[in-house]
Amino acid sequence: MFVKRGIAVSPGVVAGPAFVLGTEDFRIPRRLVKIDAVDSEIARFEVALKHVCEEIYENQQQAASQLGEQYAAIFSAHLQMVQDPKLTDEILTLIREKCFSPEFASSRVLRKYAKIFQNLGNNYLAERAADIFDLEKRLLKHLLGERREELMNLAAPVIVLAHNLTPSETSKLNKKFVLGFATEVGGHTSHTAILAGALELPAIVGVGEFLSDVSGGETVIVDGNQGEIIIDPDEETLDRYRHAEERQRHVTARLDSLLKLPTETKDHIPITLLGNIEFPDEAEHCTSRGADGVGLYRTEFLYLESDREPTEDDHFDAYCKVLKAFPTHPVVIRTLDLGADKIPTSINGGHWTASPNPELGLRSIRLTLKNLPLFKTQLRAILRASVHGDVRIMFPLVSTLLEIRQAKMILRDVIDDLEEAHQQFRRDVPLGMMVEVPAAALLAEEFAQEVDFFSIGTNDLIQYTLAVDRSDPAVADLYRSGDPSILRLIQQVVEVGQKHNVPVTVCGQMSSDTKFMPLLLGMGLRHFSVTPFSIPELKEVLRHTTREHAEAVAAHVMKFDTARDVESYLRGELKKICPDLFSS
Repeated sequence: MFVKRGIAVSPGVVAGPAFVLGTEDFRIPRRLVKIDAVDSEIARFEVALKHVCEEIYENQQQAASQLGEQYAAIFSAHLQMVQDPKLTDEILTLIREKCFSPEFASSRVLRKYAKIFQNLGNNYLAERAADIFDLEKRLLKHLLGERREELMNLAAPVIVLAHNLTPSETSKLNKKFVLGFATEVGGHTSHTAILAGALELPAIVGVGEFLSDVSGGETVIVDGNQGEIIIDPDEETLDRYRHAEERQRHVTARLDSLLKLPTETKDHIPITLLGNIEFPDEAEHCTSRGADGVGLYRTEFLYLESDREPTEDDHFDAYCKVLKAFPTHPVVIRTLDLGADKIPTSINGGHWTASPNPELGLRSIRLTLKNLPLFKTQLRAILRASVHGDVRIMFPLVSTLLEIRQAKMILRDVIDDLEEAHQQFRRDVPLGMMVEVPAAALLAEEFAQEVDFFSIGTNDLIQYTLAVDRSDPAVADLYRSGDPSILRLIQQVVEVGQKHNVPVTVCGQMSSDTKFMPLLLGMGLRHFSVTPFSIPELKEVLRHTTREHAEAVAAHVMKFDTARDVESYLRGELKKICPDLFSS
């Protein structure tokens, strides 16, 4: 058993067999075989080994004839490796003595050697680990044959382990069979992390290199609360986590009892808790947890889930699904928020120049302002959907007054087009912007003259203010929501909103963190858009907090000059306010 630590991005604890994505591409269905089946399993392994040798030999001959002997030598090395008696004897010993399945034994031994190569400190030898993974894949393919079970067609539950998962890969995970996941790279606010929360799958990212330590089928525990992955846990550890799961069920049951109670402070100040969603189906998560509407409806999935650009009707149908769940509550639709590094080929035929620094390049509102047909298609669909509910439009990553004025001008053009086409829509759809770059916060006074509401996106605001790549584990410790600079920018926007009667919402992950709720409340915020699964806990904190105490917390926090002191103090205050969250 050994433990690896990463960044917890979606809570929950799960245990199950590992599916190592990228090197296997299919699941090892079992770990052990019956003792009376050992001989037949050894025979099956030897047949598979023979087929692998024949396959490599054919590749060697083909490379020699088409590319030359120097390239054929690559496959000669593979052949020598797979025919090494020491290697095959180790696999056979595990099958005979431990009753491991041939698939599991092969993966276990080959990954051990891959790990050795990776740790030799020589780049050339470290690259040979890829050859071993290639052999593993070949051998598993022949051992499993038609019994192969691929990730997108699973028939049994697994925990997915990967170097990385793209947002589109994450969005397609089947919750029925994927219990949770862990990745070697990624940050707390990466799109993959956000999707994990949306899917409500326990998840850890930024673990660092660990895939060569795990064999497919091996039992792993993903602790999305503490940010730990435990590989090959012992029975004592498994029992401890089973008890933790039971305790969590009791906490969940207690929090569920709050659903029908008003969302308000202890002294009866009403608070609005909205949900952040990525997919239309998530509206159900919001309603089941008592959300007061949708404060952030991300629309990128429409562009990422297909090879074609979404039509106006695609947009319209997706928006109406959510409005059906919230016919009388606000639904804030954010226009396309993709970066230059994630733009699919379906957009403009893929004719976008790769940006050397995507986070500072063509993304979000900048992208849509340069692609007016795409922008207008989305705006038309939002306006058409507005007749079915309380729709609001929000522009992302606005950094200049010119951008917001251009966006408003394009919206007016779309309104004129709809009127000419005699399409039904609402002319009074509220228009807002995300405050997620320091420039927007500093110019909040001027922006307040242009929009109907602000929504503070703390994920990007922290990244741009502190100059920290939010997806880089090497600097993850510098990415701190409690940094005094962030708090001062939020305070400035809140004060401008109060002065000009412009509602302010916080929609980043900071607002879903229970320890920040008293602080944000004390700073004057009354609207929060959060991850749906966090709503019950946040509601409990609110119902144990008074405005007077929250304002005292905020006043005290503003005296600190480091994020560490801020967050330590807030954790202590939360334990005083809501001890049940820690004692259950």
